[in-house]
Amino acid sequence: MKQAMIFAAGLGTRLKPLTDHMPKALVEVGGKPLLDIVIDKLREQGYDRFVVNVHHFAEQIEEHVAAAEYAPLVRISDERSLLLETGGGLKKAAPLFADEEPILIHNVDILSNVDFGWFSRQHLPDEDAVLLVSRRKTKRYLLFDNAMRLMGWTNIETGEVKSPFPWLREAGITIDDDLQVHPSSLHLPPSTLYAFAFSGIHSFSPRLFPLMERFPDRFPIMDFYLSTCHRRHIVGCLKEDLRLLDVGKLDTLSEAEKFLK
Repeated sequence: MKQAMIFAAGLGTRLKPLTDHMPKALVEVGGKPLLDIVIDKLREQGYDRFVVNVHHFAEQIEEHVAAAEYAPLVRISDERSLLLETGGGLKKAAPLFADEEPILIHNVDILSNVDFGWFSRQHLPDEDAVLLVSRRKTKRYLLFDNAMRLMGWTNIETGEVKSPFPWLREAGITIDDDLQVHPSSLHLPPSTLYAFAFSGIHSFSPRLFPLMERFPDRFPIMDFYLSTCHRRHIVGCLKEDLRLLDVGKLDTLSEAEKFLK
């Protein structure tokens, strides 16, 4: 069994006015709803158990899934009463997953060139989570050591650093053109850290669920990873040729059709 969670509960505000009367999961690209595009691709690559969270126009997604050929493979996680963000949504959905297999986390409005059969093989038995990253230039980076273990996060515009390691939070850092991280403090030795852009695609081991019990109902998954990476094996997986398209705006819909072709 390969299992996946598809985040489909968002309000889709960037896709207005389309999302004034439908959820973004059912917005079509090339005549096919985004939800079907994601599920069909994952099924082709061996996935056979899906959890889809719902909030905005939840009934439409439920009706669409119920009428789909893949309906027996899908379980719905209901967030009608409160939109829970990525961490809270995953926490609420925990009972819907099998305990032993990693969970692929995927947003409904993301298209990519990822081979998910390949990505599932990158999640080794001793790893608790695997985050797919690339060398894309961005404002916000995840920070990894030379073994690709997650160490922290930074916003290069504000200088903010989040990390469970005090020395990294207090160091002050700069990132060079090769995405290597250098501490600004003269009192710290150079460290081999690298900065990569997070794709939003990750693989999550169900054995992490008990650690979520102390978290509130609503929280981002990255806050969870950054608070536990010092004691659990959370790693990055670098895909050098990653192509990713966020179908979150009206002007990306035509681009998305070209992307799929």
